[in-house]
Amino acid sequence: MTDRRRSRKVDDEAGPQPGHLTTGTAAPTLYVQALIQRMRALDRRRPVLWDLTVTSFWVVVAVLDYATGGWRSVARNVEAPELLVLLMSLCFSVPLLWRRSHPVTVLVVMAPVSLVNIWTGAVVQAAFLQLIPAYTIGLRLPFKSLAWSGLLMCLPAAGGAIWIPGTTDRQLVSYLWGFAFVALLALVVRTRREYTEALVERAHRLERERDQQAQLAAAAERTRIAREMHDIIGHNLSVITGLADGGAYAAARNPERAGQALEAIGTTSRQALAELRRVLGVLRDPVPAAELSPQPSLTDLDALLKGVREAGLPVRLTVQGEPPSHSASPGRQLAVYRVVQESLTNTLKHAGPDATAEVTLTYTPTGLEVRTTDTGGRRSAPADEASGTGRGINGMRERASLYDGTLEAGPLPAGGWQTRLGLPLEDASP
Repeated sequence: MTDRRRSRKVDDEAGPQPGHLTTGTAAPTLYVQALIQRMRALDRRRPVLWDLTVTSFWVVVAVLDYATGGWRSVARNVEAPELLVLLMSLCFSVPLLWRRSHPVTVLVVMAPVSLVNIWTGAVVQAAFLQLIPAYTIGLRLPFKSLAWSGLLMCLPAAGGAIWIPGTTDRQLVSYLWGFAFVALLALVVRTRREYTEALVERAHRLERERDQQAQLAAAAERTRIAREMHDIIGHNLSVITGLADGGAYAAARNPERAGQALEAIGTTSRQALAELRRVLGVLRDPVPAAELSPQPSLTDLDALLKGVREAGLPVRLTVQGEPPSHSASPGRQLAVYRVVQESLTNTLKHAGPDATAEVTLTYTPTGLEVRTTDTGGRRSAPADEASGTGRGINGMRERASLYDGTLEAGPLPAGGWQTRLGLPLEDASP
């Protein structure tokens, strides 16, 4: 019962559909729209069949007007030759078969027949079929062609009005009014069609732009997640490796120290696993199932350095200058944290067992500078890292560029390695 009520509510909100019978004033409009859509579909699928159908209809109407003598009710000369009346009726109706491909030519062919029709006084009603190619010209061709089509239609009537006095109202005025109505109708339909096409094109363009923005956003999100995973896994594995090496060395001489190393390895592994789950959790569906936690900030640097020290790398933190009254944005703090983390990870990997490190945070009136320096023995860095093509350095540069910052990384003349990050303050003037 509930599903049935819900279905009825959805149908009511959707409104009347073209395929259903409805009551009220909207029903005739829906039927007309459905009929027009079917006719247009037939025209698109089989244009030749549609042209033959339309032409045959008007040929039959013109021949019936001749056969029943209906033309005599408006003719000025009822004694006009019947064969001539039949030929003129066919000349006005048969060329409609080419009204879409050659509308101007069709109108040119009809113009002398219209002149003969007026001068003989037969006044065949099929002459008004000239309005059909004129409508096609107004619908598809430039405005200049529409003006010429008006002259082709009205000049024979004007000539007849001059040649035969008293026919101005019956011939010239009716032609003028008929052409004006058809031209206005063609221009209205053409304007509406072009407006609709512009709306459709705009909708398609917006859809393409939406898809492109979605792809760019997905690519940026993949890059962000890959960078986070690289920083998390790389740093924690380096810490675990350092703890394992220290624990293996101390196992024979100081079992208590080895136990502490194993405990630190377990703590670091659990932290790495928790952070990895948090990063991957945002990819799950549905998103609310993901467990979220705050991103690391400058206040977490002490915990980071503590873990590095436990891994066997002596590191010192120095803060110079006065921090601004307002704290930096979370994004900037995360960038600083990850750059320091990656720099110390590289030190653990490549600086050797006797290395030491120093992290210096310098606050200036316009920005923040972070220097991470390896002060140990001479460092042997991989070729890709030395050239700045490694993932770690590239990731640090990407983080710096997000906030219009700069990052420099390279060996020191006396040995070791230095990474310098410069970030402008959030309220710095451009």
